[in-house]
Amino acid sequence: MLGGSWLMFVIGVVVMALGIAVSIALHEVGHLLPAKFFNVRVTQYMIGFGKTLFSRRRGETEYGVKAIPLGGYISMIGMYPPDRNGEKITADSTGLLQQMATETRSMEAERLQPGDENRQFYQLPIHKRIIIMLGGPLMNLLIGVVCLSVVVMAFGTSQPTTNVSSVSQCVHTVDVGDTNRSSTCTSEDPASPAGKAGVKPGDKVVKFAGEDITSWDQLSRLISEHGGQTVPMTIDRDGSTIQTSITPIITPRPVTDASGAPVKDANGKYKTHDVGFVGIGPRQELTPGSISDVPPVLGQTLTQIGGVIIKLPVRLWDVGTALFTDKERPADSPMSVVGVGRVAGEVASTENITTDAKVAYLVSVLGTLNISLFVFNLIPLLPLDGGHVAGALWEGIRRRWARFRKKPDPGHFDPIRLMPLTYVVAIAFIGMSVLLIAADIFDPVKIF
Repeated sequence: MLGGSWLMFVIGVVVMALGIAVSIALHEVGHLLPAKFFNVRVTQYMIGFGKTLFSRRRGETEYGVKAIPLGGYISMIGMYPPDRNGEKITADSTGLLQQMATETRSMEAERLQPGDENRQFYQLPIHKRIIIMLGGPLMNLLIGVVCLSVVVMAFGTSQPTTNVSSVSQCVHTVDVGDTNRSSTCTSEDPASPAGKAGVKPGDKVVKFAGEDITSWDQLSRLISEHGGQTVPMTIDRDGSTIQTSITPIITPRPVTDASGAPVKDANGKYKTHDVGFVGIGPRQELTPGSISDVPPVLGQTLTQIGGVIIKLPVRLWDVGTALFTDKERPADSPMSVVGVGRVAGEVASTENITTDAKVAYLVSVLGTLNISLFVFNLIPLLPLDGGHVAGALWEGIRRRWARFRKKPDPGHFDPIRLMPLTYVVAIAFIGMSVLLIAADIFDPVKIF
């Protein structure tokens, strides 16, 4: 089922698991270092949740690993400010949420020790609290940038070459957006110019229309410009030079934007334009780039991840539908750590790609995962880091507005007052994790 070597599959899973564990650990370091720098007492630094498997105390902080490896946390004193109204549980205020809030404040107060009076998180200036909470996501961003930089500069990104990967046997009439169109050639479909000219997969286009070919973009441009014209073409086949001629057929092709997506007009219809077409596909190869190639790759990755998160409810619905019906799961659907590990194992064990391509793919996945964690943690909802940042910003706005209106100080942002919403968000995240883990086990994404 998995193909390739079981040993390589296990190695791929273990490597990715270690990469994820290191990413989680460094995320928490991103919180830990500024917290200690600003003299907040940190009681715990933990990787995972649930039962503690191993821990050791260094100074005032306990460092350890827990049983459920689905995240991590640092525990700082003073995350919840004391209730400024001094509310107590009374006979007429014993609702569940009121009790939970009071118990949470009580537990927070019990953690205080002599000397902690000015070392609590909520007492910090707003900008210092924001720095602490953004430290984790920014660490993930740094890891992601490093991983993508390694991929781009050491291994390269996949680029089309002048080597022919595929040759179409015919030219289909283009109907952009029609996903049900058959790829089988019929008697109504004209033969492809490349097929007529005897081009075969593995050939390298050396010359076209009298010009020496150095890139796929150049070849594609020349083919488009010479629609309906018979031009000479030189190809290299296993070291032998073959001279032939070819007549690009004029056919409507979709207009695409910078990202390669089809463009629609004002009426919602896909735009097309008439261009020359011969029916060959380029072979993709890893081409190392420079540091200047990293920002565009990073920008494209951030855009793709942002689009996934914006459409996350729809994507999760598609995953659930595929899991409980016969519908095929989309190849670009979100995955859990189980799915990421499985993909890493399959890539490591396959014999269809080179070792360099395997390493590049795994590093790229780890980089994309870290950038996903960066974006996801910026969502302004508790208990995510972005929720705490949003709370600190809201506190600043309220206080400035109160000063402007010469009103009393409204006090600190109190996460406990948003506890019901926090529990809803936490339950939703747990449900999402359960769904994705189940889908990754019983209906995994197919990459080969």
